[in-house]
Amino acid sequence: MTELSHTAVERIIKDAGVERVSKDTKETLARLMDEYGTLLAKEAKKMSDHAGRKTLRGDDIRMAAEMIK
Repeated sequence: MTELSHTAVERIIKDAGVERVSKDTKETLARLMDEYGTLLAKEAKKMSDHAGRKTLRGDDIRMAAEMIK
């Protein structure tokens, strides 16, 4: 189960220009965003580990996102 609220996911979808959003759409996007976020965090952790840091930085997330493209 994802921790992303349906309200937040609906706002993201509506910001993309969508007028009506089904419950299934919100659940599906929330699940996929959760999975992608987990994947990004795991890849970013490898980068911070390689750099000898315990702290994950925004740059680590950005580099992980570039690598996953």
